[in-house]
Amino acid sequence: MASNEGAQQHENRLNSGSGTAGLGAWLVHRAKPFTPAWIVTGAVGVAGAGAHQVWADAPWAGVGLTLASTALTAATWWAGKATGPQRRLHSAITVAAGSSWLTAAALSGPMTGPLPDLYLMGGATLALSWNIRQLMRSAGSETSGSDTDKGLLEKVGLARTKLKDVKVEANRVTVPYELPGGELTNDDVSKAIPRIASALDVPATAIRVLHDPDSARKGQFVIVPEDMLKTPTVWPGPFAPGQSVAVPLRIGVYDDGSDLLLPLLDAIHILVMGMTGSGKTEGALDVMFELLTRDDVAVWLADAAKAGQDFQPLVPALDWAALDTASAGAMVAAVVAVIPARTAWLRDHSYRAWEPAAAKKQTSPAHSCAASGACGCPGMPYLVAWFEEAAKLLRDLGDDVFTGIAQEARSAGVSLVVSMQRASGYQLSTDTRASLPAAMCFGVRGDDASFALPEEVLEAGANPAAWGNKRKGYVYMVSAGVDEELYANPARTFWTGPSGEYEKAAAWIVQQFAGVRPDLDTVTGTAAARVAGELFTNRRARAGAPVAAPAAAPRLTEEQESAEVVAALLDAEDADLDATAELPSPEASTELPAAKPSTEEARELLDEMVRMLASVGPGTVAVHQLKPYLEQIGRDRSWVSREMKRMSEEGRLAATGEEGVYRLLPTLAGV
Repeated sequence: MASNEGAQQHENRLNSGSGTAGLGAWLVHRAKPFTPAWIVTGAVGVAGAGAHQVWADAPWAGVGLTLASTALTAATWWAGKATGPQRRLHSAITVAAGSSWLTAAALSGPMTGPLPDLYLMGGATLALSWNIRQLMRSAGSETSGSDTDKGLLEKVGLARTKLKDVKVEANRVTVPYELPGGELTNDDVSKAIPRIASALDVPATAIRVLHDPDSARKGQFVIVPEDMLKTPTVWPGPFAPGQSVAVPLRIGVYDDGSDLLLPLLDAIHILVMGMTGSGKTEGALDVMFELLTRDDVAVWLADAAKAGQDFQPLVPALDWAALDTASAGAMVAAVVAVIPARTAWLRDHSYRAWEPAAAKKQTSPAHSCAASGACGCPGMPYLVAWFEEAAKLLRDLGDDVFTGIAQEARSAGVSLVVSMQRASGYQLSTDTRASLPAAMCFGVRGDDASFALPEEVLEAGANPAAWGNKRKGYVYMVSAGVDEELYANPARTFWTGPSGEYEKAAAWIVQQFAGVRPDLDTVTGTAAARVAGELFTNRRARAGAPVAAPAAAPRLTEEQESAEVVAALLDAEDADLDATAELPSPEASTELPAAKPSTEEARELLDEMVRMLASVGPGTVAVHQLKPYLEQIGRDRSWVSREMKRMSEEGRLAATGEEGVYRLLPTLAGV
């Protein structure tokens, strides 16, 4: 922030006319700034000799010269009012001494009495004093800048703040500060950022404040005067092709030109937020491009709102693309189901958490589920469950549908990504938002950034509302594994190119890395198939991709799925029962009540029937499936339809998009 104008002017003077070669020319060049004082001294001597020739015999010349000398000295003092006191006094003394000698020399002659000695000694002394002042001003321009800084800080309400050594880099200035003790705190600095930006005539987003964690009155100003992100950077290609997802994902650049890296295994769960047109989808494509070039990660994508419109070219590379409400709801239930299954596998193979070795064939005795030696089990790839435009899904299933996933998936090798325009408390529960430790916040409106970014990051100068949807792709990223000093630094995600170029890049990824992408493991595939049924096992055909036999769990028949679920629900004392036997018909197993059940009794019966039917099927219940039980419930089909609609409105069931068909929510299913 310190001004170097004086030093720059001095250097400009030194550099002017320096083309002459030789030592003498160099000395002359270096002496230039100091010659004006000597030239003026010589001019006064010549003027004194000339004045003596004109006014030596004029009696009124002495009066006129004396008055002129006094007036000139007074004018110098008056004109120096706007300068510092030292310069004002120095100037007045110099003018008074010079004009007094000139008057004496004009009347008596320059060579009379002590005038020659006074000229030589006094003139040289005054000239040297100005040379010394010139030298000190050139070497001490920092002092002048400090005065300027103090004036600026006083204007913005940070008077008496001390600025320390300034670090100047390319398009980046770092200025440590120390506030006066007991008068100001770092909070005052954060509030002053807009005024500082105004004083420096830069955007507010160009100034960040890094608070010292060990002090309430120390920190650093970081100023980036030029926006280096105005021109988007075209996607440069995969960062770590064929490597593990443990290697951070490169998805853009910071405003200082460094890579924007997302360490997925540190971030775990991510909230992606930004208004329409802010470039949120472009950022999602950058993440997808990176994920689909790694060799140990499976990707599930749910986009019921836009049916995967922006991701269609990448669908063939995804393990599961849920592009309608029913499939998206099934994916939520599947993620809930796979967490305990994956956690159990990792536990049995002595992994405290997922790591790249878990994705490979288990050939190490240290990670074996066998009693002796390596078990040779197939590996378990990392799983990313991405819910695009999740607001619609949250409206259908409830604002806390992701809470359990976010809280329990950390050790299961599962990352949850929730992407939406506005993560307010009306759409996303506070518990879920608290369980999403990483955030990518694109342009937003008003104070919506507080839904995604921590308060300390906003206080440090992060302001995505300044962009709105006018800076597509601009983003702030907060995540474990990222230097905290970068949290308030703007970045911009890569541009995947215009229509046509994006499709080419996506097709290249799908084809080039088909042999790199892992197959979904049996453990995850089996758990997902149990709760999602045909929506999972037939997922490729539903997404419009070529049907290919997944290398995951073999497709289960409906009878096998039901039998396995029923067996898992049996108590220990019922272990000898045949779980594959057909369930008895309602007529044979249910006794009709003597009288018509009351409304509360009928609702309890309906609740039991819904849970029973959902537990042995794909997790969905249709009104027509309850037809055999209408007599037992004592109500007709229209009453059952109304009650199931009421249960959906209460958040106990979720509409699937099909008339009269509902999905049992995980909390009700006891998953």
